[in-house]
Amino acid sequence: MDRRSVVGWTAVALSALFASLAAFWGAVEAFHEGWYYRDWKMNVAMTLAQYLAPMLVFMVAGVVAVRWPRVGAALHLACAGAAAIYFHGGATLILVAPLAVLALLYAFGSFSPKWAACVVVAVPTLTMLISGAYPAYLAFDRVDDGERGARTIRGNGVTLVWAPPGPGWPDDGVSWEHARTTCDCLSADGRVVLPAPQHVWRLPTADEAVRTAVRHGGNAGGSWDAKARTAAYRVPPNKESPLWRKYSKIVYWWTATERDETHALRFVWNGQVRATLKKAHWGYLAYRCVRGE
Repeated sequence: MDRRSVVGWTAVALSALFASLAAFWGAVEAFHEGWYYRDWKMNVAMTLAQYLAPMLVFMVAGVVAVRWPRVGAALHLACAGAAAIYFHGGATLILVAPLAVLALLYAFGSFSPKWAACVVVAVPTLTMLISGAYPAYLAFDRVDDGERGARTIRGNGVTLVWAPPGPGWPDDGVSWEHARTTCDCLSADGRVVLPAPQHVWRLPTADEAVRTAVRHGGNAGGSWDAKARTAAYRVPPNKESPLWRKYSKIVYWWTATERDETHALRFVWNGQVRATLKKAHWGYLAYRCVRGE
């Protein structure tokens, strides 16, 4: 192979690599955070626009560059500029730099367009299908009994009443302190936030959340190692009733367990527990208050 061929096939390989990394992330996150609408068309649209867009950018720009190298190089640069304007922080390294490098390589490389296009499309597509298979299965396997009220959940050594939808179980994200204070001021029926603390409701501890995790209406058999801050389960939990709402964007809950002055532990629908800044205010990080029976 001459020098231009080496440069060209390096560009093709990198396009396939970057698109595959984006495909892996997008396929996993689409079913981890997304896929919560009742309308499947909305779920597909969100998956394409929010989670698979980076993969599609690398794939489409790569195919264009394979067919028309100079046009494709310009397209890569245009996408890099758009990403630099739209995104911030780590996106510069993750999106902007790879696109800029690919623009230079495609501008000066050569290759067999037919085989190059196959590589750019086939490799990330297979990555997407393989990496997204199990997350998709979990999303489609979720159950929701439709009951929306305070739920008493027993099992695995824990008995707690979990708040009904409303201020004690919101569908929008808040900080840890906001969640803790709201639970403390919640009325006994879990429907109203009162001006003064009532000391009826509270955030669940990480141990309680882990041991209450469910799968298909039954307890998932969770156990919590407080020293290592790790959870283990007899069966993998899922985002389903009576603990979670299947059709909700919330995938994380705050717990009462603190790691230090600035971090608290959040509970994930799949049973994982992670330390998070208390001031974090993500749209998909909320809480559900609990009280004794």
